Amino acid sequence: MSGFENYSREALQIEHEIERKGAILGIDWDDAAQVRKLAREALDCKLGAEHCEIDDPRDRTRIELFGLAQLMLTVMKESADDDMHTHGGAAWKAFARALWAEHELRQAER
Repeated sequence: MSGFENYSREALQIEHEIERKGAILGIDWDDAAQVRKLAREALDCKLGAEHCEIDDPRDRTRIELFGLAQLMLTVMKESADDDMHTHGGAAWKAFARALWAEHELRQAER
């Protein structure tokens, strides 16, 4: 247990950046189909792959959003390891739900 992490502050900062990147990309966090599509893209993205280019600012923003998803999951795991439940707001929850649903679907298809 670290005792030094401020998970709530980290979650708020990540949520703010998720919302900001989502606004740039025109993401409607209440549109489950759009967020699921984004989650599929995040799970499929491997830097350097043809479908995961960062040549223009929108693509770079999308890749940064995918990185924030990884940070989001890391904060949730680390806080859980410290017996704390941490989550962000609506955008965070919508993206996390979609990522988890896509992950479960892929596991079931194996």
